[in-house]
Amino acid sequence: MDAKRVKQILSSSGEIDVVYNGASVWIDQLNEDGRTATVHLRGPLEERSTVEISELKER
Repeated sequence: MDAKRVKQILSSSGEIDVVYNGASVWIDQLNEDGRTATVHLRGPLEERSTVEISELKER
């Protein structure tokens, strides 16, 4: 995924399925470096992680 698509997803009012390492995640923000994003797993756990946006995939 690229930074432009991450921004589109963040501004979207719809639900877009994004996967990181096989797990569905929510994108919280695109970080200032433009190469990483803060994400958290969908579901009861709210643990946040910083990941390379190139590792994010749309389903």
